[in-house]
Amino acid sequence: MKGDKYSAVWVSHSSMGDFIRCPRAYYLHNMYKDPKTGRKIGIVNGALSLGTAVHNTLEALKEIPLEERLERNLLKDFENEWKNVAGEKGGFKDETEELSAKERGVSMIKRVIENPGPLARKTVRLQRGRNDMIPNFYLSEEDNIVLCGMIDWLEYIPEDDSVRVIDFKTGKNDEHEDSLQLPIYLLLLNALQKRSVSGAAYWYLDRENGYVEKELPTPEEAKERVLKIAREVKKAREDKEFLCHSGPDGCFTCQPFEKILKGKAKSLGVGSFGQDLYFIP
Repeated sequence: MKGDKYSAVWVSHSSMGDFIRCPRAYYLHNMYKDPKTGRKIGIVNGALSLGTAVHNTLEALKEIPLEERLERNLLKDFENEWKNVAGEKGGFKDETEELSAKERGVSMIKRVIENPGPLARKTVRLQRGRNDMIPNFYLSEEDNIVLCGMIDWLEYIPEDDSVRVIDFKTGKNDEHEDSLQLPIYLLLLNALQKRSVSGAAYWYLDRENGYVEKELPTPEEAKERVLKIAREVKKAREDKEFLCHSGPDGCFTCQPFEKILKGKAKSLGVGSFGQDLYFIP
C-alpha cells in the first residue's frame, strides 16, 4: 500500500549489502523465519562481536555531556560490554580466539583514549522515528520503499553550522570504494535534519589515530545509486527469486545460513532484536 510504511519495503546499508553479495543470503538473513519459532535467524561470530563491543562503548558517549566524556573510563565500559559477547555466545571458537579479539578491542579503545578527536568535540544526534523506530524516511513513495539506518557519530562543525559523518571501522579491511554506506547516510541526514553535511570519514580504529576523510557524492548521485539497488531488492521480493550468484552450491555468504537450515549450527537462544542466534562450528 503506497504511503504505508508498515507495508513498505525497508532497506538499509546492511540489508542491501547482503543483497549485493548474495540474494540468497539476503533472503535468509532478512526475510526467512523459522517455522518452528516464527523468528528470523542470525549468526554470531567473533568479528561481529568485537565490532559490537567497541561500537557500543564509543557510541554511548553521545549520551554523555561533552565536558564529561574525557573523564569516562572507556576501558571499564569496554570490559562491561565484553561480558555480553564473551565465550561461545560471542561466536568465539576457543579462548585463544576470544583473547586475540579482546586484545584488539582494548587496543582500539586505548587509541581513542589517546586520540579522542571528534569524540572530544560537539556532536549532533539523529532523532529516532515514531514509536522509537530506527531513523527512516521514504526513499521513494512511488515505489513504497523506506530507507533506514543508524550513524555512528555526527560531529558538529560550528564554523558553518554543519555536520560531519564519522563511521567507526573495527575490521581489518578498508570499506570498498563503491560502498553504499556514505550515500545512504547523506540521504538520511538530508531528509531527517536541517544542517548541511560538510564531510564524511571512516575511522579505522585498528590502525589509525584519526579519521580518514572520504568524498561524498552529490545528493542526486546518492539517490540514483541507492534507489537502483533498492528497486532490485523490491523486485526480487515481489518475484520471490533469491538465487545465489554462485549457483546451487552456495557461496561464502549464504552457506553459513544454509547450515542453520540443515541443523548443522548450534543455537545460542534469542538475541536482543528477537532473532534466533546461531554459532557455526
